[in-house]
Amino acid sequence: MLRAAQFPIGALSAATGVNIETIRYYEKIGLMPAPPRNEGRQRIYDAGHLKRLTFVRRGRELGFSLDQIRELLGLVRGHDLTCGDVKTMTDTHVTDIRRKVKDLKKLERVLTQLSAQCGGDAVPDCPILDALSKGS
Repeated sequence: MLRAAQFPIGALSAATGVNIETIRYYEKIGLMPAPPRNEGRQRIYDAGHLKRLTFVRRGRELGFSLDQIRELLGLVRGHDLTCGDVKTMTDTHVTDIRRKVKDLKKLERVLTQLSAQCGGDAVPDCPILDALSKGS
């Protein structure tokens, strides 16, 4: 019989919104500690696993890489990562996001211009395909 703080991988997946295969992958790469197994060899997770997986999922939602999340988990585990280190990582991440947004806005302008040049006719000449074929 499972205690209230213990649950199988399906329940962990449902509680966090993280796919079962992703949970197994996180265990494989060391982001999640391997849980104990019951007599039937099923993984049995606890509240610590739930909290950690929620942290990882939220970090991914905010665009942090798995390596960055690994670093951030150092703070949770009481390693030598300081709040200042976390702020620096976050500020760097924000700078990267701003660069990506700028690139996406440029991409939007180019694609909008290409689309405006296309009449959508059923002719073999398509300015969008022509532009893609030129590679620039």
